[in-house]
Amino acid sequence: MNLRHLTYFLAVAEELHMGRAAERLGIAQPPLSRQIKQFEGELGVLLFHRGRNGLSLTQAGQWLQERGRQVDTLVKETEREVYRIGQGMEGRIRVGYVGSSVYGIMPTLVKSFRAFYPEIELTLSPMNNDRLTSGLIRREIDLAIARPELRDSEILSRPLLSEPLTLCAPDVLFPARSIVHPREISGQTLILYPEFPRPSYADTVLEACRTHGIAIGKQIFTMDVNTAIGLVAVGEGVAIVPQSVASMQRGGVRFHTFSPSIGETGLSINHRIDDQSIHVRNFVQIARTVARDLRNPG
Repeated sequence: MNLRHLTYFLAVAEELHMGRAAERLGIAQPPLSRQIKQFEGELGVLLFHRGRNGLSLTQAGQWLQERGRQVDTLVKETEREVYRIGQGMEGRIRVGYVGSSVYGIMPTLVKSFRAFYPEIELTLSPMNNDRLTSGLIRREIDLAIARPELRDSEILSRPLLSEPLTLCAPDVLFPARSIVHPREISGQTLILYPEFPRPSYADTVLEACRTHGIAIGKQIFTMDVNTAIGLVAVGEGVAIVPQSVASMQRGGVRFHTFSPSIGETGLSINHRIDDQSIHVRNFVQIARTVARDLRNPG
């Protein structure tokens, strides 16, 4: 059984007249009659009674008409769904992201993407850079928001945003001050993240400290920005975080601007070089637009 024969059969079954069915299908009547007979031969049954009063369905024909309509509906729905997925209107996209991005671009990016593509299934997974890289290579995720970027021959990385490095300190350390000179934190215990894999955001912070003459005391490594700030809140040390993290509401800590600045950290959007799917292209386009608007709010 093929779909063309089924389409011809359904037309004849609804019209019960070869001429009208042929006109509806846009073909001549003799070829249609031959196709129906061929169809009956393939199935080994008669689908129509052929009498002086015209055509009527046999029991087998009635059953096939009912089941054929279901198949026809399923085929049309499948064609529609495949088209919508191919056009990027349906389907799914899996995005991994570094935890600190939730204080900056991620909420606006997710909201914007859902506004444009509400039918897309969007899966979000927090990961470190090492996990983002392996996830892309293994095709476990489609896109990665990384800090600062992913470096691999199979991955294309595009910059999104840069933001200043900011001090997160216990609220008793520099009370009522919004600006701190970098060397004022010399000798403080520095809470860094992540410890593995390296190089990582921790190395960005360590290099900034060396460049600006910050004498680092004890170093404590932890897994992510949230844990680092939790340790700051209980007085274990200070942390240097992206400026966007300063939007976090957390008791026991205060965020301070470095003057002079000790540098910046960036976010990037990354995907496999060989992944040219429309879903990836659409997400990247929205991410770059959101980043541009955040850079230039006016």
